[in-house]
Amino acid sequence: MTTSTAAAATTEKTAYAHEHAPRLAMSERVPEFYRAMLRLEAAAAKDVDPTLYHLIKIRASQVNHCAFCIDMHTKDALAEGETVERIVQLSAWEESRHFYTERELAALALTESVTVLTDGFVPDEVYAQAAAHFDETELARVIAAIVTINAWNRIGVTTRMTPGHYTPRSA
Repeated sequence: MTTSTAAAATTEKTAYAHEHAPRLAMSERVPEFYRAMLRLEAAAAKDVDPTLYHLIKIRASQVNHCAFCIDMHTKDALAEGETVERIVQLSAWEESRHFYTERELAALALTESVTVLTDGFVPDEVYAQAAAHFDETELARVIAAIVTINAWNRIGVTTRMTPGHYTPRSA
């Protein structure tokens, strides 16, 4: 390939797949519900370490395949100082344990158990591990964070919120 051919190839625009439009704007159709979700989010975030909160939100969103929430919470985490490496490894956190603290690992295990519920319940050993790293109030707050992001994920995947357009808030 000549230099001019290589330059032409790099300036061509890549044709990506068509971006789908959202199905429904919940904030417009049921504003009282949407405002209640925002209040729930604020209550769930209260007194939870922001780094841990982002890990919970990103991991639950990965499990739930909520592209909008993955986009949003990854951008927020990066804007607040999280590393690319820890975010990239989050999808394989069990094999990448050395990137996370024991406390974060306990919260991630609990996040997956609450999010998936394939056995119909959160296993005692997962709950006990989380309880060993968080006092009861902290554990309740972690559970609230997990429940809240799961609710947002269900809204996002059902209404097909479109990822890629979110701009993180200032850190």
